[in-house]
Amino acid sequence: MSHVAASHLERREFLRRCAVAAASTAVVPAVASAAEPRKRTRSPNEKLNLGVIGVAARGGANLGGVLSENIVALCDIDASRLGAAGEKLPKAEKYVDYRKLLDRKDLDAVVVSTPDHSHAIPVVWALNRGLDVYCEKPLAHSVFEVRTMRDLAAKKQAVTQMGTQIHAGDNYRRVVELVQAGAIGPIERVYIWHNNQVRPGKRPTTETIPPPGIDYDLWVGPAPYRPFSEAHFHFNWRYWWDFGNGAYGDFGCHFGDLPFWALHLRYPTTIAATGRKTSSGDNDVPDEMQIDWHFPARKVQGVAGELPPVHFTWYHGNESRPAWAEEYKTKASVLFEGTKGKILADYGSRKVYMGDGSSVVTPEPTIPNSIGHHAEWIAAVKSRGPTTCNFDYSGALTESVLLGNVAYRAGQKLEWDAANLKATNCPAADEFLRREYRKGWTLDG
Repeated sequence: MSHVAASHLERREFLRRCAVAAASTAVVPAVASAAEPRKRTRSPNEKLNLGVIGVAARGGANLGGVLSENIVALCDIDASRLGAAGEKLPKAEKYVDYRKLLDRKDLDAVVVSTPDHSHAIPVVWALNRGLDVYCEKPLAHSVFEVRTMRDLAAKKQAVTQMGTQIHAGDNYRRVVELVQAGAIGPIERVYIWHNNQVRPGKRPTTETIPPPGIDYDLWVGPAPYRPFSEAHFHFNWRYWWDFGNGAYGDFGCHFGDLPFWALHLRYPTTIAATGRKTSSGDNDVPDEMQIDWHFPARKVQGVAGELPPVHFTWYHGNESRPAWAEEYKTKASVLFEGTKGKILADYGSRKVYMGDGSSVVTPEPTIPNSIGHHAEWIAAVKSRGPTTCNFDYSGALTESVLLGNVAYRAGQKLEWDAANLKATNCPAADEFLRREYRKGWTLDG
């Protein structure tokens, strides 16, 4: 057997074992210390006590994904949304302030589906209380927050999952298998384009009264205080730096997940970004954007040799997309370019273009189908096993995504020192890597 074939079989066995562990409901030895009694193995039939923070929109979808368990607490700053969820789960206690929910002593884990600017505090507080966590993408608002969450999850041996739900889809698995089997040869170039658009809004200059039932001060949380406006509330918070990460931040983790997974990417060495506003809104995020990352060569366990460096480019907005992408007639896609051909993929489809016109040889499946993105996390909390989108993997993905915004806002190509969380050539980037919290809010809870 050739070294390439042998390494491929070793990789397949490694992936198979990881996937089986993730989906397994077998009881294994506990890893928790006596100081954290919640971290124990459970029978697959034993229900977890879950708190859900954010119960509508994405929060509603995530709540639906964990209804197999015992939902003991619901939290939302919108009384209407909280009431609607409470009607369906009358036994769950309702909270407006997630800090009070996290004071409960009966919780096993929490699901966090707040806006980006309010991810980090409830997640860090939950981890410090020995809880396991499911958090919607992106992990946090800033690079510093993401690294804090990743490191704390590892320290606390928490079972974590980021809500990149498409990771559990069949199509992503088949694309990863094609790439990792070498169907199109070594890959040094990846492109993503997406037509996601900013919803333009006007920023108020005078204080306005929020609708009845909204605790707006709690909604603002650690972010800079701005007068209430529907233009930056609920879904629209995405399009302001105070609260979100733009049209790019909305989909960057979902589409970036595929090349990160397939190519074993981790941290870039350089990041450059350009963009511009084209709408009439006051939004400070760009409508059009291009981001370029360079990732170094990588040694990966179970893979022979060294994977080559990767130049990875993101485009969003209708005008930033390169003209050549029009030939593919897609609004949002990932394109892998290898030495032998190309793979075009999105959430539910894939197409291979071999350079010599031949038909691609489809590899034998090596990644088992998922039991479900939320179900993976639930099973892993009970078995103390791994998850596919844990904070270590998802932290590297989210940091790289957020660094695109840092480079854009700093107005300079960044030379990135991932170990020290520093743009070595650009002191101006520091203010965009983390920010001061509004008085009364702290990450250390």
